[in-house]
Amino acid sequence: MTDPETAPATDVVPRVELTPAAADLLRRLRAAHGPLMFHQSGGCCDGSAPMCYPEGEFRTGGSDILLAELAVEGMDEPVSFWMSRNQYEVWSHTRLIVDVVEGRGSGFSLEAPEGVRFLIRSRVVGA
Repeated sequence: MTDPETAPATDVVPRVELTPAAADLLRRLRAAHGPLMFHQSGGCCDGSAPMCYPEGEFRTGGSDILLAELAVEGMDEPVSFWMSRNQYEVWSHTRLIVDVVEGRGSGFSLEAPEGVRFLIRSRVVGA
């Protein structure tokens, strides 16, 4: 398994991408809440739903990996995407795609009042 903390940038797996719908929602959330971050825990509930927080509101630690700094057109700063190390071990062979679907997700994620939720779609990357 490639560790994203030590691998050259071109070898980092998984890569994280945003759909246009996710980027649009992030711009709206940024306007309302300031700089943003994602955390993907892989816990028992909403395991495929990354949680979106104001940057720094979710405390990360040694059990988390920074997978990406997502550039979003129209935003001054990137959106950091963190994942628990255990979840990364399961998904290390995939490209993660952050999308938006209708319906309520976790009440802790900033998009919950919007009637939509972020969702991870994944694609297997080459061996």
